[in-house]
Amino acid sequence: MLEAVIFDFDGVLVDSEKLHYQAFNRTLTKFNYQLSIRDYYDRFLGLSDLELLRVVNKEGKLSLSNQQFEKLLGEKANLFKEMAATEAGIIGGVPQFLNMLAGNKIPIGICSGALLPEIEMILKGALLREFFEVIVSAELVEKGKPDPEGFSLALKLLNKKLHKSIKPENCVVVEDSRWGLEAAKAAGMRAVAITNTYAAEHLKPADKVIEHLAELTLPDLHALCC
Repeated sequence: MLEAVIFDFDGVLVDSEKLHYQAFNRTLTKFNYQLSIRDYYDRFLGLSDLELLRVVNKEGKLSLSNQQFEKLLGEKANLFKEMAATEAGIIGGVPQFLNMLAGNKIPIGICSGALLPEIEMILKGALLREFFEVIVSAELVEKGKPDPEGFSLALKLLNKKLHKSIKPENCVVVEDSRWGLEAAKAAGMRAVAITNTYAAEHLKPADKVIEHLAELTLPDLHALCC
């Protein structure tokens, strides 16, 4: 039986992936390096900002000191916040789906590689913050997706806050990338993929693939947890 739903943020609740990509490249210009759009979506989209920079740095495309890492991350975060304040839009069907879950008393959380201030700013601006019992952001985990740490922590925090003992198999995750789907499955949860970012053939770990949240009904969610 369904007892909780945990959402990814970028690409699932809000149309912001392209803004992250643009913010990274504007920040990296001073180092004479640019991420290709293909690399970003094929290799880096599931990573946190810090993990992305670590990979690029390790590959020798940047030579950053620890101080430069911190400065670059701060600059990228500030750029993204500026852009997101006016350009990030809530994906169609999200408010209605959240209302459906809340109306049926299904606890809702977020597990994202984004930073907490970014998530909070967008949710509050869209008047959606009240729907989410817990938010696990990049700052709260040591290992990002596809590691299951974030989803396991989100469920742990939900259980603690609500004084429940929800099992992973009674929790459905909604994701838009294979990294997130792999993390959800590794955490023992059910996984729904939405094709906002990748085509269905790239979302193989999912238990169910949808094109729009309106396709996903409460009976569908309960069936996934049987």
